Amino acid sequence: MKNQHVLILGGGFAGVESAIYLRKQGIQVTLVSDRDYLFIYPISIWIPVSKIPFEKATIPLKELQKVHGFNLVIDRVKSIDSANNSVILENQKINYDYLIVAIGANKIKLPGIENTMSICGAPDQSLVMKDRFDALLKKGSGKIAIGYGGNPKDKSGVRGGPAFEILFNFIHVLKQKKIRDNFELTFFAPMKELGKRMGDSGFAMLEKMFEKEKINKRTGKKIIEFSENKIIFEDKSTLESDYIMYIPASTGHAVLAKSDLAFSNSGFIKIDDNCKVDKTENVYAIGDIALIEGPDWIAKQGHIAEVMARNTAYNIGQQLKNSNKRKGYKDHLNILCVMDTGNGAAFTYRKADKDFIIPLPKVGHWLKQGWGYYYRNSKLNKFPRIPGM
Repeated sequence: MKNQHVLILGGGFAGVESAIYLRKQGIQVTLVSDRDYLFIYPISIWIPVSKIPFEKATIPLKELQKVHGFNLVIDRVKSIDSANNSVILENQKINYDYLIVAIGANKIKLPGIENTMSICGAPDQSLVMKDRFDALLKKGSGKIAIGYGGNPKDKSGVRGGPAFEILFNFIHVLKQKKIRDNFELTFFAPMKELGKRMGDSGFAMLEKMFEKEKINKRTGKKIIEFSENKIIFEDKSTLESDYIMYIPASTGHAVLAKSDLAFSNSGFIKIDDNCKVDKTENVYAIGDIALIEGPDWIAKQGHIAEVMARNTAYNIGQQLKNSNKRKGYKDHLNILCVMDTGNGAAFTYRKADKDFIIPLPKVGHWLKQGWGYYYRNSKLNKFPRIPGM
């Protein structure tokens, strides 16, 4: 088993988790990432409001390498040749016995997307958001528009939660500075009903929060284009704003066009319940790049990516033992989110047979802060791992 080499593409939640669990089995691992740190997206919402510095939302991959003993290559993937068990990077070629593809997804790029900022895009976008928000605070008034887009071909790639968190964190700061009344806040999305993916309970609570906080809505109309300080909708109506934060829906990764892996018409790699790629025996795909099959409300979240990662590490280990035992991801599909509001949070949960949301004033914010501390330190083996987390 130790002589078998697993190559992991991607240094995000899914890639790092699979590397850790493969190394626990003594399997040789090489992890390839195009940046030298793991970015903790769930707590990056606090960078734009100056609650944490950028570095607090990162873990250097070299530190993880030192703790867990995997090989690390900082390079960019160009193509995947599964027929020959090899991956072409910008600066080298690497062969493998098993491959895990965890390089995330690309974003749907509407015309003028460069006029927006995103909390779910490149990590340094969070710093751009911070600088722009600081400038608005200094000005003391303005219009803020926050929203997200959709992918009609694959509804699982929508990221609504972080947009709501940014919105309510901004409101919290504006209230603290006693300038909330000087700002017009608008939330926009092509869906008619915001937060419906969370279930009836989550949707109802979000509606109440929007009404209480006097947040305008522009929903149910397709977004056509962005220009400087303006959003243009399909009916030619516009929304003017001094600050546009927009989370595009995800679509397939551009690398797949230069690879021989099977992918869907929405651009995501086709996998079975065990995360094994269709028509292969030694290639797996996990996280945002994988086509997740489930109910219409399912969303690609970090905890699902980590379940897929741990299962894949287990399944490869079983293959190497010539065992037929396998673990699947579909039984674990749910929505689980602690939606932070700056001074509290709401715990949201949805599964096939139930959904609920629990308001957590103050303590919810502390819980999310505690999770950030736990995530960083447990990955570095400074804190014991809690089973299932």
